[in-house]
Order: sequence, then C-alpha cells, then structure tokens
Amino acid sequence: MIMSDTLNIAAEFLLLTLKVSWAFVMSGWRWFVRPGEKRVAGQVCVVTGAGGGLGRLFAVEFARRRAVLVLWDIDRQKLEETADIVCCVWGDADEDTVETEEPQVHTYVCDVSQRESVYATAERVRREVGRIDVLVNSAGVVSGRHLLECPDELIERTMMVNCHAHFWTTKAFLPKMLEVNHGHIVTVASSLGLFSTAGIEDYCASKFGAIGFHESLSHELKAAEKHGIKMTLVCPFLVERGMFQGCRIRKEVSPLLPPLEPEYCVKQAMTAILTEQPMICTPRTMYIVTFFKTILPFEAIVSMYRFLGADKCMYPFLAHCKEAVNNNETKNGTQTVA
Repeated sequence: MIMSDTLNIAAEFLLLTLKVSWAFVMSGWRWFVRPGEKRVAGQVCVVTGAGGGLGRLFAVEFARRRAVLVLWDIDRQKLEETADIVCCVWGDADEDTVETEEPQVHTYVCDVSQRESVYATAERVRREVGRIDVLVNSAGVVSGRHLLECPDELIERTMMVNCHAHFWTTKAFLPKMLEVNHGHIVTVASSLGLFSTAGIEDYCASKFGAIGFHESLSHELKAAEKHGIKMTLVCPFLVERGMFQGCRIRKEVSPLLPPLEPEYCVKQAMTAILTEQPMICTPRTMYIVTFFKTILPFEAIVSMYRFLGADKCMYPFLAHCKEAVNNNETKNGTQTVA
C-alpha cells in the first residue's frame, strides 16, 4: 500500500513537472509570437469609470471593434461626452468586423461604491440590453493625502471604488456567465497593487485588494472548470496625464521608467484582453520589479527605492493635491489667509 502511494505521488509529481515546463514553454512562445485576437463585435461590454481616464479609452477601443457598449460613471456629463466620442470612432473599425449598422451605446449613471446602485443598474442593463459578455472594472479614485491627513471618509471611498466595487459588479454579472460558461472579466488595477510606495496607503491597499480578489476568483473559476470565462489583470505603471500626474522617480533614471501615455497603456491592455492573456504589466520592466520584491530582503528593497527615488516619488503629487485643496477652501471662504 505504501509502495503504491509512493508510486502515485511520484507519477503525479512527474506530470506536474511536465505541466510546469510546458507552461514556461507556452509563456515564452506567447512572449514572442502573439496569438490571434478574438472578435468582440456585437458582444456586450460593460465599462465602469467610462467618464474619463482609462475607462474612456477602453470604451473607445471596444467601439473600434464594434462591441455593444454599456458605459457606467457617476458623472452624467462626462459619461455623455464619452458616448459622443465613442459614436465618432465607431466607423474606424475594419469593414469585415461590422455586425451592426449603427453604434450601440448605452449610458448609465452609477455610483459603483454603493452596492445598491450597482445591483439596481445591473438589473436595468440585463432588462434593457441583455446578457453581458465583457466586464471591464476600470473605475478608480485616489485621495491624494498622507495617511494622517486623510479623512476617514476619503479612505473608505478609495477602498469602495477601487476594491469593493469589483465584488459588487462581479456578483451582479457572473451568475449568467457561469450559466452559459462564457464571458471575460477585466480588472484594471495598478503596479501599485504589486508593490507599494510611501504616501498613498489607501490607494495601494485598495489595489492590493483588487488584485487579491481577481486572483482568487481566477482560481475559483479554474476549480469549477469554467474555462469559457476568461480573466485579465491589468497592472500599468504610473500613467501620464492620469490621477498621479506629476509623480516622478529620480531624474537620472526616469528615462528607464517614464510615465506611460494612457493611449499606449490601454492599447497594450486591449491586446492582452483580446488574446486572453491572464495578466499584463506595462511596461514589461514591472515583471522584473515584482520578481525582485518577492526574493529580496525588505531593507534591500528600501535601499533600491531610495536609489531610484521611488520612496518619495508621490510626494510632489501629494503636495500639489494639498495646495489644490487649500486653494479651493480659500475660494470658498472656509480658510483664513494670513
């Protein structure tokens, strides 16, 4: 009996070794040879945070591929602006992707930090548009305050929008995906969910939480053998003209890790989504940074941060946010200027 168990374990370990080796081979192959992109024309795609930033750009990219767009945002005016932009770029798609004559764009004002709002809006989408195929969780906020200067309400808001909202939207749309074994869930996180820096504790915590949620759900779908439901995790570096505008690492090394253009970031992410890549870090240097974080002692990481100027890279951004808040309070007459 013991001999039989030993042989079984040895055989399973050999099979495991082959599977791991094959995974490395396929990963290396995909690194150099991109698989063909799947078509999303006519598929229903929900994009949260579509009023601006990366959410708007994701909406544009899906519109170019003739997807049926369901755009969510808390700001109605910005949402309508995105809808107008999407309708203008609809004709940029290749003719062989055309499955609908006119752009199909549906806008919904929704506060994704409030689960009641998410569930109610999701029910409207199911009733008015139908079953969704792609869910892009791209809504995000940042408080721009040091921990001890940040009101509790802003910390809660950051956690709700950047992390908890992923739970609500997924719970709203995943059941139908499971029923038909088809769908794609995209989590737009951040490199700051893989490694952190000083001054934005709430943001880093929220992105770490979103990544943990995404990875756990990915394992759950694999365990349930729901292979028709795909998951893609998007972890970009600091985005130029984004919410962290003005953040910089040490100027001597900044050319090696420049802020990303948002259009480039989204195009890279779209390639990963359409080729069903499980994870995309932009730029690829972020894979190396993440690897070093897992093997180096903490003090070694601190030393590297200080050399790169990454330990205080957010401080100019935080100072700018603080100045903006003070100026706003002054204009509103809530602060006395000496």
